[in-house]
Amino acid sequence: MNHPAEIAVHQYMSDAVKGNSTMSEEVIKQVGNDVMDALRRQFGGGNKRGDFHLRMSNLGRPTCQLWYDKNKPEVALPFPTTFIMNMMLGDIVEAVFKGLLKEAGVKYEDSKEVTLDLPNASIKGTYDIVIDGSVDDIKSSSQWSYNNKFDSFTSLKEMDGFGYIAQLAGYAKASGKKVGGWWVVNKANGDFKYVPATGLNLKEEIHNIENTIDTVENNTFKRCFEPEMETFRGKETGNKVLNKHCTFCSYRFDCWKGLKELPAVMSQAKSPKTVAYIEMKAQ
Repeated sequence: MNHPAEIAVHQYMSDAVKGNSTMSEEVIKQVGNDVMDALRRQFGGGNKRGDFHLRMSNLGRPTCQLWYDKNKPEVALPFPTTFIMNMMLGDIVEAVFKGLLKEAGVKYEDSKEVTLDLPNASIKGTYDIVIDGSVDDIKSSSQWSYNNKFDSFTSLKEMDGFGYIAQLAGYAKASGKKVGGWWVVNKANGDFKYVPATGLNLKEEIHNIENTIDTVENNTFKRCFEPEMETFRGKETGNKVLNKHCTFCSYRFDCWKGLKELPAVMSQAKSPKTVAYIEMKAQ
């Protein structure tokens, strides 16, 4: 069942395409101010690594990655030159989507900084939006993530390397609001949908957050994921490859000494996919 706000925005967009609706100057100003704030934030020199501290946006990340953020940020792969542009696209999507919600008549509470007070730490963060008493996050995504990772709460939980679930749980607990879900906008074509956090166990997620905090405080490194065996045509090749959860980790080359990213060695395709090899026996 579609979220009522989702239906309202689709109706507003349908009217806009037909030329039957406009955007008020008030909302245009709101969107413009939000984008200007994002520009100041993204181009204000705040994207440097270092000065580690836990926050809502990283609480759900693998603890091995957090250890590197805290202890060895200098060995991370450099941010690509597209990094700030990607961050800005996400900020622009959030700003415009909030404007669309307002024009569609959806009442919401705007972003607010909250503090998650736990026995072992206090963590700050700023949620995106509250609709009908439920905390929601607004995410922009690639075509693949839109269709796969954000297909449902279950699929997100299986591929949540960025810690979106813990982030949302932290916002809900800190604000005293209900757990909502994610408004996801496809950057490739403008599609959007609501993915409810159906099945999220708030008590369990907060317990996991407390464990993460303890692990970070203990400051002992332990890999979170083991290598996987490469398969070719349904059979193992004998080669060990990087775990899928480590694919986008900026510390993978330091964590796994000798890691090599090569075209799939067993493939006969003209343009084989790139594979991260940890140990190679078959070539």
